[in-house]
Amino acid sequence: MSGGSRYRHLFSPLRVGSLTLRNRVVFSAHLTNYATQDGRPSEQHAAYYAARAAGGAGLIITEEHSTHPTDWPYEKLIHGFHEDVIPGYRRITEAVHAHDVPILAQINHNGGQASSMYTRLPVWAPSPVPDPLFREVPKAVEAREIAEIVAGYAKVAEHCLRGGFDGIELQCSHSSIVRGFLSPATNRRTDAYGGSLPNRARLLLEIVDAVRQAVGPRPVLGVRLCGDELIEGGTTIADAVEVARFVEATGQVDYINTSIGVATATLYMIEASMQIPPGYAMFIPSAIRQAVSLPVVGVGRFKDPLQADRALAEGQCDLVGVVRGQIADPDFTAKARSGHAEQIRTCLSCNQECVGRMGLNRWLGCIENPRTGRESVTASVAPPRARRRVVVVGGGPAGLQAAVSSAERGHHVTLLERSTRLGGQIPVAASVPSRAELLDITRNLVAAVARLGVDVRTGCAAQPATVAELRPDAVIVATGARPVRPWWAGSPDEFPSVVDVRDVLEGRAAPTGTVVVVDELGFHQATSVAELLADRGCRVEITTNGMVVGQDLGITLDLETWNVRAHARGIRQSTDLVPMGVGSGAGSPLVLTLQHHPTGTDRTVPCEWVVVAGHQQPDDELWHALNGWGLDAAIHRIGDCLAPRRAHAAVVEGHRVAVGL
Repeated sequence: MSGGSRYRHLFSPLRVGSLTLRNRVVFSAHLTNYATQDGRPSEQHAAYYAARAAGGAGLIITEEHSTHPTDWPYEKLIHGFHEDVIPGYRRITEAVHAHDVPILAQINHNGGQASSMYTRLPVWAPSPVPDPLFREVPKAVEAREIAEIVAGYAKVAEHCLRGGFDGIELQCSHSSIVRGFLSPATNRRTDAYGGSLPNRARLLLEIVDAVRQAVGPRPVLGVRLCGDELIEGGTTIADAVEVARFVEATGQVDYINTSIGVATATLYMIEASMQIPPGYAMFIPSAIRQAVSLPVVGVGRFKDPLQADRALAEGQCDLVGVVRGQIADPDFTAKARSGHAEQIRTCLSCNQECVGRMGLNRWLGCIENPRTGRESVTASVAPPRARRRVVVVGGGPAGLQAAVSSAERGHHVTLLERSTRLGGQIPVAASVPSRAELLDITRNLVAAVARLGVDVRTGCAAQPATVAELRPDAVIVATGARPVRPWWAGSPDEFPSVVDVRDVLEGRAAPTGTVVVVDELGFHQATSVAELLADRGCRVEITTNGMVVGQDLGITLDLETWNVRAHARGIRQSTDLVPMGVGSGAGSPLVLTLQHHPTGTDRTVPCEWVVVAGHQQPDDELWHALNGWGLDAAIHRIGDCLAPRRAHAAVVEGHRVAVGL
């Protein structure tokens, strides 16, 4: 059975305005940070969107293009109001059209969800209601400024059409001045643009009219609406359905796209991590679709084509927005259509390199796909001069990616793994509550090494002689890292109930009773084991030297859901505390001494176990031994055995070394 026949709805064509889409998969708008510092589109934009067009997407919608000089909330925003963006637009549209895929430009003014940092101008909004993230009181726009906003949308739409786009999407959803007008939480006006819902929708309808006049009758025009802001007094699904009816009644709009949440207050629900179930936002397109006859786009963490096809079959939407799924694998659609869905590099919804990098003002990447964000560079990588014998030692993410990338380039690859299973620390990390989807990175890479014919030997503890017998031209050492006991923990003989997170997750220790988890990493390690132990009946307190437990979870949008779960499980969280030592107590097996570093005062915590989420040390003995062995081969060291970090570094290094062979 071909993929196209397996998915009864996903690969059926659909008419949207003047366009006939060959399938129902939409690469929806999302930020990339690929723009140049002066706000112009880049070659990377063109290569990025073209890769998804080549991979079979039915429709591509670009990230937002700013419609007015007062709108500059982040550094790498495309300034659509400058006429000199048009040559960059043409590069993008020509690259996408080369694959016979239509592309729309999303245009937007972020309104009060912004900062004056770059513009040195007041932020514009319907009312002087500060955004909870930017915390800047905006200027309530006057009538002449509203007219200027409307004209700005029309101007940028015209630029986009001159740049070759097939149409326009108006972003009126999670971060938009239009959303600000639509929402009773941020629109407190008493004039014709405030009060009743028809009044609050007035700006949107004026923009629709102006943009349609600017682009003419043929280009596609879509509107993206927020179905539920998930904030007190904000837009509800009933409001969104009514606004959708207003939009359809104009007779000038060709489709409606949807979203959930507000891009600052409830961002964790817009770009939901693996803590949130797939399809969680489909109640929004489903309700809107029942109210209008326009095609409706549904979004909500779609990871595989079967989920998308089911949403279409159940009538929840007419088109499915697949963003992170196509960030991870540009060929998502083509693989499904050709019957090779099992080869799709499934998105983890970990948010580390897509959402997380954006939050750090870096260009968008992917923890699984080292080519994402570098499409314009990797296209020029030269093929290897000769087929080489490559030995990879270590079957974690670094070693697996090195094996995959080496095999893809035509090398003969042997992978040696001392354990009986592949994946390194990933299966352990995926064994805790709400983190099972992390295992997809191992599943994807293991499937790839099998497909590419890599000679995988598990249960093989590599020694220099073992490696030498394979007569390699290149050796890639990816032997990972091991826990290191912190200085303050004493000896394991004296204090055996001070253990590492990995000891617990790998079954070497089984804490009971009162447990203190020490978070020195600020990521999932401490919070995951705390949650696991609480579920096992332990009384858990988690301490950190930072200002927030699991501080980096804020980058991946996991912090909010962690706090909800921690509260439900009775996990106590204590901050600004540095471990200073452990000792024996009169009434408990252990006493942990913690120093409150802002004040220098000590606190003692009686407990039965201490579980440390601390830094590891490279497991690099084999690398040192090989360098002294006299092999006639290049010896490389990657991943945690080079320097213990997170999985994205391992994957990037595995690919980088392989490309350089």
